[in-house]
Amino acid sequence: MNAFRVPQRLLLGPGPSPVPARVLQAMAMPTIGHLDPRFLELMNETMEGLRVAFGTRNRLTVAMSGTGSAGMETVFVNLVEPGDRVLVCVHGLFGERMVDVARRCGADAAVVEAPWGRAIDPDDVRRALAARPAKLVAVVLAETSTGVWQPLEAIAAAAREHGALLVVDAVTAIGGIPVDVDRLGIDACYAGTQKCLSVPPGLAPVTFGERAEAALDARRAPVQSWYLDLTMIRRYWGGERFYHHTAPVNMLYGLREGLRILLEEGLEASFERHRRVGRALQAGLEAMGLELFAEAGHRLPQLTTVRVPEGVDDAAVRRALLEEYGIEIGGGVGRVQGRIWRIGLMGHGARRANVLAVLSALEAVLARAGARVPRGEGAAAAEAAWEAGGGAEEGGAAGAAAGTAAGTAAREAWEAEGGAVEGGAAARGEGRP
Repeated sequence: MNAFRVPQRLLLGPGPSPVPARVLQAMAMPTIGHLDPRFLELMNETMEGLRVAFGTRNRLTVAMSGTGSAGMETVFVNLVEPGDRVLVCVHGLFGERMVDVARRCGADAAVVEAPWGRAIDPDDVRRALAARPAKLVAVVLAETSTGVWQPLEAIAAAAREHGALLVVDAVTAIGGIPVDVDRLGIDACYAGTQKCLSVPPGLAPVTFGERAEAALDARRAPVQSWYLDLTMIRRYWGGERFYHHTAPVNMLYGLREGLRILLEEGLEASFERHRRVGRALQAGLEAMGLELFAEAGHRLPQLTTVRVPEGVDDAAVRRALLEEYGIEIGGGVGRVQGRIWRIGLMGHGARRANVLAVLSALEAVLARAGARVPRGEGAAAAEAAWEAGGGAEEGGAAGAAAGTAAGTAAREAWEAEGGAVEGGAAARGEGRP
């Protein structure tokens, strides 16, 4: 077997995102035991960093071993028992996956739908809950398959009014837009490392609030997955340090460093950077005559979806971008396969230079494919949008100002407890998971 040589790639798809050298260097540090006192210290620091990123003080905030999909399964297998009624909001592929996972847990899963590319109407959620109560309501905050930023305030209020737990998928959201777990009253939330945190795929941050933990403790039967059973895993992450499975030590080195980078920049600055590059990219694409897929007012800044022009071969364009320019973008999945492209500017990849690089390369490839693309106008429009500050905030950012305040408060709480971004403090959080 020969040595594997990794090609140079600029990852501007729906994930994974570019990984900073600091994270890679952290992951290359020597492996130590998963019960080593220094590693337990790192676990405590990682939990505190995740609380800041989620916007929460939840006791049960951990990094599950597995990708974002493991986070999804963790939430459902721990909260759902056979016969439980759940209401899932579906406006893309990952909402559909939540329905599938819930039904595999034996749930009676009902669905509230919106067309792909549009946000869920909270009134539909209210009507569904009024017609028949549910144990939990599940919704995707940043739908990776469609580029839609789902407002949560009204859905959260509806869930509270009807006594339902609120479960939120924040895989593509965390670090790029506010998640605001505590402010919104989110009961359980899961994320991934490979998007706006700019850490390789392999861990799934999960947080459970008091109501979710109470539901976990009130289960009638054991959690159906031994590997994802939080009744045991919280004992490993907590003061007891009960052995459950061998943690992915070097992945946790990387997550801690990714969180450290995020906190050095500051949540507010990260949100603003993502907003500005997203608006610049979207302005550039529209100036090229391309049509954005997600509805105006609910477009994610970190993940932009654009329709494939009539007569253009989706796969051929993506192949040319990869082979000739070293740029990876994503194609459509599920119902929009072959119809849209997904361009990610996430985490370390959310850079002004990357906006210009992908617009220039896409312009050249489309022109060769016979599409009518005005020369140079995409880059010029992107630059103008950048200089103007990125334009007005999208409608999905209605809670961004409150999220900024929550992020500041969470960071101050982190630092007050000794979790400064430089790290290295003595182990703390005894008795907390």
